[in-house]
Amino acid sequence: MSSRERYIIEFHQVGSYMKVSAIDPVTMVEASIVGPANAGEETLRRNAVRKLEYVLDKRLSGPKSRPGMVV
Repeated sequence: MSSRERYIIEFHQVGSYMKVSAIDPVTMVEASIVGPANAGEETLRRNAVRKLEYVLDKRLSGPKSRPGMVV
C-alpha cells in the first residue's frame, strides 16, 4: 500500500449534514467536503479522498504561469 492510499478521515455531523475531512499524513494537506448525513459513510469518504487526491495532484503539478502584470 503506497502512502497515497493511507489517509486520516474525520467525520463531523452538523445537523442533517456531514463534514468529512481527508488528511494526507505525509504532507499534512487537508481537503474537506460537506454532504447529506444520510449519504452513507463510504460515499462521503470516497468523495473526500477524491478531493484530497485532486488537491495533491494539483500541488505536484507545480505553479502555472498566469497572465497579467504586477503593479
